[in-house]
Amino acid sequence: MTAPRERMLRLLSLLQTGRAWPAAELATAMEVPPRTLRRDLDHLRGLGYPVESSRGPGGNYRLVAGAALPPLMLEHDEAIATVLGLRLAAAGGTGIDLTAESADRAAAKLRRILPPALRRRTDAMLAAVEFGSGEQPRVGPDVLSLLAAAIAARRCLEFAYTAKDGPSSRTVEPMRLVQLGRRWYLYAWDLDRRDWRSFRLDRIDAPKTTEVAFEPRELPVDDVAGHLQERFHSTKSLRITLTLDVGADEAAARLHRVDGTFEALGGDRCRYVAEVDSFEWLAVVLTLTDIGFTVEDPPEFAEYLARVGRRFLGPERHA
Repeated sequence: MTAPRERMLRLLSLLQTGRAWPAAELATAMEVPPRTLRRDLDHLRGLGYPVESSRGPGGNYRLVAGAALPPLMLEHDEAIATVLGLRLAAAGGTGIDLTAESADRAAAKLRRILPPALRRRTDAMLAAVEFGSGEQPRVGPDVLSLLAAAIAARRCLEFAYTAKDGPSSRTVEPMRLVQLGRRWYLYAWDLDRRDWRSFRLDRIDAPKTTEVAFEPRELPVDDVAGHLQERFHSTKSLRITLTLDVGADEAAARLHRVDGTFEALGGDRCRYVAEVDSFEWLAVVLTLTDIGFTVEDPPEFAEYLARVGRRFLGPERHA
């Protein structure tokens, strides 16, 4: 027979579909006799889940909506994924500006409703794991909520936007929120430019939902995230591979200005494959971050750095 905890999760998932279940049909779906089903339903009620029943030949069971949140029934991996997700968000790993205090409060609430064995396991995980905090701009949860609500309500947005060519005012029909790496983007139809545009959320200022409704246009692609990823990378004509004298986590936090991937090499070293449109920009970023590195490929980048170094040193010092 299925373990009681697994059976409870199965029963809860069936009731959360929102339908009213006849007793016989629910017992069949659970593969248990009616007596066991009644005992399991009483157990759910004891945990705080509002299970409503009606008596008689047509009696059925359903989960009442709108009640207060009852204790969570999480498996070990689900609980660990939840607490790690809270800490990752607080450290900026999701690109959302959440404070450590808010994550701690949420983790404390979760901790109180976990069984003792699972509580000890998640406590040990929290004590052992650290996340580096990224230096890139983060997005406030209030901004995300406002944009998501505008998308759901099909309302136009107005905001100020600072792009590479300067600030501008935008009015758009918002369609999708997309996360790429540690950055968030709004994908929308720009009413002034009459075209699809993507906007970095950390460059959006004073967003406001208008009273103007719109009918959603057909998206130009099925996979917006993949489309943006391909488009951003297609503008990068150069791929540079470096060995960095820091670990992958630290490198990712300090080199957030340049798109790329990191591969841990053991110890305090990693391989960095950067996607750039010029040698100059990567050289500037490496100088600012003061990370030791060795150029693996292409040799032209090593030659460029050597030329820059000779120019800075002057003819007398490098002769």
